[in-house]
Amino acid sequence: MSDHDAVELSPEATAFADFFAAMVIPESELDALRTRVESSHLMAREPEGVTYREVDAGGVPGIWCEPVDANTDYVLLHGHAGGSVFSSAVVDRKLAGHIAKAAGAPVLVMDFRRAPEHKYPAQVDDAEAAFNWLLSEGYAPGNIITIGHSIGGFIAVALALRLRDKKQPLPGAIVSISPWCDLEIADKTMETNAGTDKILNKDLLAFFRDAWVGGTGIEFTDTRINLNRADLSGLPPTLVSWGTYEVLAGEDEEFAARVKDAGIDTTTVVVPGGQHSYVYGAGRVPEADAAIAQIGAWVREKTKTW
Repeated sequence: MSDHDAVELSPEATAFADFFAAMVIPESELDALRTRVESSHLMAREPEGVTYREVDAGGVPGIWCEPVDANTDYVLLHGHAGGSVFSSAVVDRKLAGHIAKAAGAPVLVMDFRRAPEHKYPAQVDDAEAAFNWLLSEGYAPGNIITIGHSIGGFIAVALALRLRDKKQPLPGAIVSISPWCDLEIADKTMETNAGTDKILNKDLLAFFRDAWVGGTGIEFTDTRINLNRADLSGLPPTLVSWGTYEVLAGEDEEFAARVKDAGIDTTTVVVPGGQHSYVYGAGRVPEADAAIAQIGAWVREKTKTW
């Protein structure tokens, strides 16, 4: 990960990094920063052949993204990025459409509640409510795939762990993209990749952490919020993906290794030169599209949809 110059990026990947590098607003201006982050959807191209509709998923607002000829026996339950503080289902609508096409199944993008107005566990509570709504709509639990990026990548795993601990049926598979795994914010790539990650940095993660769990009394090592401290046994097949330019690259690599060590069917998709939440570039950045194609093929294989 130290040999950054060895990665030859596409012009689109360079433009992607430049777009996010320019998104500089003080964290004290929360409303302005939230508004600016909503423009992240501009990095994704509108997918063809996908319909969208807004739904109430058990009290959780969401956007249903359904490609033409999708296998509607399956569904991907998707959590957006933003550290619990920013972003929305609207931001992820287009990228979710590309993922839905690659996987050949609909995607439900959740608009979970945001911090600091709603601290942990509101976000995982909302994911559980949406999962239960899908069950009430007739989906078999094994035909639901939990997926997300950044904090959404955390939620995709955390929901499965919660269901496991309740001895309830689990999703059929997990896709965790650029997950925020370690709230101690201590991995070495926080420093070594500080110059290449144009989206995240240590200070921003600390801001997210305080907004999300500050004042709750939850320790940063608590297994409910720290995947790299959690017992990962019993999870369904899990795909973990990250970009090598991310400050989270080290903890994501550690997380993938821990999933594998727990005896779980584990796959990794590592994007050379990839930024945090590289899926924002869906339909526009070739490196993102290649990774999404791999993820879609994996979902099809694990769900045996074809």
